[in-house]
Amino acid sequence: MPREYESTSLRDLLCGSISEAHVGQRLNVCGWVAKRREHGEHLAFLDIRDRSGVVQAVVEGSVDVKSEYVVRVTGTVTPRPEGTVNVKLSTGAVELSDCEVEVLSLAEVPPFQLDDRVEIDEQVRLRYRYLDIRRDEMQSNLRLRARVNTALRRAMDAQGFCEVETPLLWAPTPEGAREFVVPSRLNPGEFYVLPQSPQIAKQLLMVGGFDRYYQIARCLRDEDLRADRQFEFTQLDIEASFVSQDDVMGFVSEAVLDAAEVATGVRPGEIERMTWAHALDHYGTDKPDLRFAMTLQDLSSAFAATDVKAFSAPTVKALRVEGGASFSRSRLDELTEQAKGLGAKGLAWFRVTADGLDSPLARYLSGEETAAIAGVDGAANGDLILVVADEYELACHVLGAIRVTLGSPPVGEGPYRYVWVTEFPMFEGVDEDGHLQAAHHPFTMPHPEDLGLIETEPLKVRSQAYDLVLNGWELGSGSVRIHRADIQSRIFRALGISDDVAEVRFGFLLGAFRYGAPPHAGFAFGIDRLVAIFAGEDNIREVIAFPKTQSGADLMTGAPKSITERQLRDLRVRIDPKGK
Repeated sequence: MPREYESTSLRDLLCGSISEAHVGQRLNVCGWVAKRREHGEHLAFLDIRDRSGVVQAVVEGSVDVKSEYVVRVTGTVTPRPEGTVNVKLSTGAVELSDCEVEVLSLAEVPPFQLDDRVEIDEQVRLRYRYLDIRRDEMQSNLRLRARVNTALRRAMDAQGFCEVETPLLWAPTPEGAREFVVPSRLNPGEFYVLPQSPQIAKQLLMVGGFDRYYQIARCLRDEDLRADRQFEFTQLDIEASFVSQDDVMGFVSEAVLDAAEVATGVRPGEIERMTWAHALDHYGTDKPDLRFAMTLQDLSSAFAATDVKAFSAPTVKALRVEGGASFSRSRLDELTEQAKGLGAKGLAWFRVTADGLDSPLARYLSGEETAAIAGVDGAANGDLILVVADEYELACHVLGAIRVTLGSPPVGEGPYRYVWVTEFPMFEGVDEDGHLQAAHHPFTMPHPEDLGLIETEPLKVRSQAYDLVLNGWELGSGSVRIHRADIQSRIFRALGISDDVAEVRFGFLLGAFRYGAPPHAGFAFGIDRLVAIFAGEDNIREVIAFPKTQSGADLMTGAPKSITERQLRDLRVRIDPKGK
């Protein structure tokens, strides 16, 4: 940061900006007292911390300050005496001497140390979040987030996108997740919802001729919280007209590669692509982690006529674990329990030895079956082969989860391997009423080759939908949108949505399409997840300033809280005591 932007009426420089170039200058700095060390009765060393770093101030005489006091220090920049240079600090070669200290604010003793030297209970951290974000790690994470946001905005601006803000008070939409409901005071008994995404609004912007829209959008979903999900989240949201799937993936690729370069200093290579079917078949998931090998192998043909009951199933999938023959029996039992917990009937294992396969099941195998297992993925002496026999998708999912358990590196450990996953199924099974369920959302355009299957074989219909995955985390999803009324009506009917219901729920969108909707497509990905990966954090709470706990509570403010009877009356809302 240029010096003129660091200077204010109270300070001349940020603490971390002071260097040997400033020796001899008398400067004012402001910040918090990070540490105080006494040297005899008449000399004190204060570490003064602000957002940029720490500088040491030497104070002669007595000074009445304690940890986390806010101070203004005036001192002369001098080189540190020989043997006292601190190479761990950017300011470690200099100090402020002959200092005057002005106390700007007193501070009580904090409930935990702020120097990252001790492990802090997360509940305590969240209760005192305003202190927690003073720590270097949180400062670094949130500033990283700001740099990523800036890079994303620059990338979209450079590609001709216009930033438009969409409403936070919206009408209910059929996007599959629970919505937060807001009662209307002016219209008693009626409600807004907080948007799960700007999906419909951005499509209306395309009808309005904006051509290329983007927004760093705040979205809200009333879903159970987990490591990669909060009630509130932020996404880069885009939409463009007269484009194809390839165009959109190109726009987004440019943005995320720019963000990676800003965050890490290295620009990843071109983002590879694979179909959903390929990802499931080889990695057992639609969000494959490509940082390590271990791909699933299909042994179904070798076991088609098996006499072994354990392998008598539509699909037999195998996974080679390099060096896994050394796993203890207890470790193998843990993996078996994991497989059963995911729905499999069991997990077969085979140690590859110089004498052949070592397994309780080995003696029951035919020669062809033995050869098939021994040859999985170039297996060698000392490897372990894990096998699941079941329905196709279940066998893939179970081995895919075990693959991640055994091979996945820590979240932020490079390289950063992006991958586009394309051609998702249009529908994913049926709901309790027997209606098809949209795999993405009901405005996704079917694959042009599969339009004839919508009414006859809907579960075979592919969509023009695409996900972006980074290091095994799904960053976001997008699709080519339906802009033709006839196709939209066919999809609604397949989903069990009548014309009347469709008109009530999103007639404004369908109405807009009657006035000339251009072909359009879009995408959105979670900035919280992207920054968490760059920061090497397992939980997105670590890159959000004021997150909620796993139970949805804000420990710092005490939210959610009850509101007064008067507020309830104004909103025409009653609380059901039994429901509570």
